[in-house]
Amino acid sequence: MYLNVTGLSMKPIEIHTIGFTKASAREFFEKLKKAKIEQLIDVRLNNTSQLAAFAKKEDLVYFLNEICGIKYMHEPLLAPTQEMLDQYKKEKCGWETYQDRFLKLMNDRKVESVLTPEMFCKRSVLLCSEHEAKNCHRSLVVTYLQSHWKDVTAIHL
Repeated sequence: MYLNVTGLSMKPIEIHTIGFTKASAREFFEKLKKAKIEQLIDVRLNNTSQLAAFAKKEDLVYFLNEICGIKYMHEPLLAPTQEMLDQYKKEKCGWETYQDRFLKLMNDRKVESVLTPEMFCKRSVLLCSEHEAKNCHRSLVVTYLQSHWKDVTAIHL
């Protein structure tokens, strides 16, 4: 337990993460239902790409609500810049360099002050495209929040 900004004690925060590539719509939505997710926080920079299939923003909002009763939120504050993505994906700057740049970006944006732990009190999941959290910025978001807030646990779906 820890104290929130109002001085009330709060339970530990579990932040789930999920990617949609290499998963069918059935697999994706079943994982969310099984984890009893209440709120999906989209941390993608580009959430309207045709390549996103069922995870394209407008379709995703509909499917989340209709299939799972899950609230959708897009939080670009937790997304990398286009320049960072290009350097990582196209110029192959390497994961360690990308990781350092992304964590610095989170620090520069003061994410821990702009967002609050209460935002994650509902069973929340961070969404990005990468299949595994290992080399995805959604895992870095959780790592960053863990270094600034107490009792934050990552659960990668």
